[in-house]
Amino acid sequence: MSAAGAPEGDGRPGGSARPSGLLDVLRVASIVLDSEGRIVLWSPQAEELFGYDAGEALGQYAARIMVHEKHLDLVVKLFADVMGTGQSWAGAFPVRRKDGTTRVVEFRNMRLLDDQGDVYALGLCADQSTVHRLEREVALSTRMIAQSPTGLAVLDTGLRYVSVNPALEEINGVPAEEHLGRTAREVVPGMDVDALESAARRVLETGRPVVDQSTIGRTPADPHRDHAWSISLYRLENAFGTVLGVAVSIVDVTEQYQAGIEAEAARRRLALIADASGRIGTTLDLERTASELAEVAVPELADIAAVDLLDAVVQGRRTSLGPAESAVIRALAVRGYDSAEALEAADTPGQVARYASDRLVTECVRTGEPVMLPEVKDEDLVRIARSPEAADLLRRAGVHSYLAVPLIARGEVLGALDLKRTRNPLPFSEDDLLLARELAARAAVQIDNARWYQSARETALTLQRSLLPSHPPVTGGLEVASRYQPAGATSEVGGDWFDVIELEGGKTALVVGDVMGSGIPAAAAMGRLRTATNTLASLGLEPHVLLEHLDRITAGLEQSIATCVYAVHDPHLRQCRIANAGHLPPVRVRAGRSPELLDLPTGVPLGVGGVAFATTTVDLDPGDRLVFYTDGLVETRRDPLDDRLGTLLSLLEGPDRPLEEVCELLLRTLHEPDNFDDVALLVARATAPGGSAGAPAGPEVRA
Repeated sequence: MSAAGAPEGDGRPGGSARPSGLLDVLRVASIVLDSEGRIVLWSPQAEELFGYDAGEALGQYAARIMVHEKHLDLVVKLFADVMGTGQSWAGAFPVRRKDGTTRVVEFRNMRLLDDQGDVYALGLCADQSTVHRLEREVALSTRMIAQSPTGLAVLDTGLRYVSVNPALEEINGVPAEEHLGRTAREVVPGMDVDALESAARRVLETGRPVVDQSTIGRTPADPHRDHAWSISLYRLENAFGTVLGVAVSIVDVTEQYQAGIEAEAARRRLALIADASGRIGTTLDLERTASELAEVAVPELADIAAVDLLDAVVQGRRTSLGPAESAVIRALAVRGYDSAEALEAADTPGQVARYASDRLVTECVRTGEPVMLPEVKDEDLVRIARSPEAADLLRRAGVHSYLAVPLIARGEVLGALDLKRTRNPLPFSEDDLLLARELAARAAVQIDNARWYQSARETALTLQRSLLPSHPPVTGGLEVASRYQPAGATSEVGGDWFDVIELEGGKTALVVGDVMGSGIPAAAAMGRLRTATNTLASLGLEPHVLLEHLDRITAGLEQSIATCVYAVHDPHLRQCRIANAGHLPPVRVRAGRSPELLDLPTGVPLGVGGVAFATTTVDLDPGDRLVFYTDGLVETRRDPLDDRLGTLLSLLEGPDRPLEEVCELLLRTLHEPDNFDDVALLVARATAPGGSAGAPAGPEVRA
C-alpha cells in the first residue's frame, strides 16, 4: 500500500497537523531517570501502566518499582550499559504492578544529554499485549490490502487519492504513484465520476456507508470495452472522531453484469417468441400474416422489417434459382420504426421487383441460408437495395447492420425476412440471428398455410362466381338487384347462391339457396343444384314439386344438405307462389305498411328426404318488394337471431329507394367482416307488366 505526502493541516496556529490517535491506543508511558537510576519524570501513562502515582514514583530507583525482582540484576546491568555506551536497548520484561499483578511490558531505553552535560535515561514503555495486538492488526491489514483481488483506495476529505492497493492499480491501469494526490476525475475520466464523487461526499457528510453501488465505464486498463463495477464507500475517522477521508472498495462485476444482460436478452427473446406465437397467423390471410411477422420484429429485433415472397411461390409454383439468376420478389409487408427514408427505400407491399443475382436477398432465397452483415459499409448498400436511388436512401437513413433470414416451410424456400438497423446502435449478433431464424421458422409455416388457403379459396371463389347468374335488372314484371359476398378471410368460400329465371307467360322464378359446408365441394354441389333448378323451372312445376325433385337430387350428392326458397312471380295475377326448404323466410315490403317476414311453412332442408313441401301464395302488387337472403346476412355468434331479423326489418322501413342502394345498405349494416359464412342477397320489386298493373284472373288464395 502506498501512502501520500503529509496530512492536511487543521487550521491551528503554525499549521500544525491534526493529532493521531495511534499513540493513545498504545498508551506509551514516558519515564526519565538520572544517572543513578532514580526516577525524575513520571508520565500519567506510567501511572496507569505500573499503578504508582507520580508522588510515589519520583525519586525512587526505577528498577525496584518497574521490573520484577527476578530480572533486577539484568536490568541494572542493561541500564549501566546504556548510560556507559550511549547505545539504546529494547526488551520485554514482566513487571509487578503496585496492586501485585504481573504484566509483560515492552521497554525502549536510550541515553539523554542536557545542556549542562548531565546524563539521563529515557524509558518508553507499553503493554506488550497491546503492542502485539496492533502489530497483528497492521500486518493483517497490510497483507489483506496488498493481496486482495478487490480494488481498495483511501481518499482524503478533498477526494484525492491517499493510497491504493495493487488490485486497484490493475483495475485502473494506472501505477499507484500516479494516483496519489489526484482525483478520480483525473485518473479514470472514463468512469461515471460524477456519481462516484457525489456518493463519496454524501458518505463524508453523513457517515452512512454506500454499499454495492453499480457503475459502468472504461479505464486505461481496457479503454475500448465497458466494464461494470460494484463500489462501496466508508467514512474513516481517528480516535478523536476526526474525519480522515473515505475508504473505497471496487469489485469488477463485468462477468455478472454481462450474464445479467444475456439473461435479460434471453428473457426478451423468449417473450418475443411467445408474442410471435400468439400474434402471427391469427388469420389465413397472406398479407395480414406477413404484416404480423413484420410487426413482431419491429422494434424489438430491427428498426425496419420487410417480408418478401418469391412471386412464383405466391402464384403456387415451386421454384429454384440458378447462380446467375435474378429473383422476382413480391413485397408483402414492411414496418419501420421512425425511419421514413428507409421505409421509402423498401418495396411497397404488393409490388413485384426483380433483384439481381448479386443482391443479398437473392443470395438468401437461392441458398436458403441467412445473410448477415453486422457492419454495413457504403459498398454493401448497393447489394441490399433494389436500386442506386434506394441505396442512397438507406445511406441517409443510417442503415448500419443488415440481416436476411429465409422463410422455409415444408422444405421449400418461400421468401425472406429482411431486417435493418438504423436507430439501434448495436450490430446484429449471433443471438439476433438465432432469434430471427426462430421467428422466420414459425412464421413461414403460417405464411405457407395462408398462401395455400388463399389459392384454394380463390379457386373456389372463381368457381362460385362462375356459377352465379348474371341477370338483367328487369325481367317480366320484376325489377331485380342482387349481391354475393364471400366469407371473411378466416373461412373458406361457401355454397350460397341465388338465381333469377325467366319463365313463359312473363313469369319469373326467384331462387335463393345455401349448401352446407364450404370450399370447392360446396361450390360444386351448389352448381349442380343451380343447374337442376334451372332445368326443373323450365318445366313449369309448382314450387313445392320442384323442391321435392331437388330434395331427391341433393340426397344423391355426397354429404350435401342445402336450404332453399323457390318463388314464382306472376305479374298478371300480382302474386308469388313460394315454397321453403328449411330456409329463412323472405321479407315483403309494401307501401304504407311495416316490413314483414312471410309466414311460410319452413319445411326441411334439401337432402333430408321423407318430408313433403308446401306452396304458399302471397300478394305482390306493383311497388311491393321481396327480399331473399341467406343466413350469413343475419346470423352471428353473439346476437339472438330474432334480434338480427328485427334489425333487418327496421332497415327496410321508410320510403322506397333504389334496389341497388337497398342491397348496399343491408350488406354494409348487417354483414360483419369476420363473418364465417357467405351472403347471397336478392331484392325484387314488382312492376306493372306492359305499363299497367294488370288484373287477377280466376279465384286465388292470397297471403
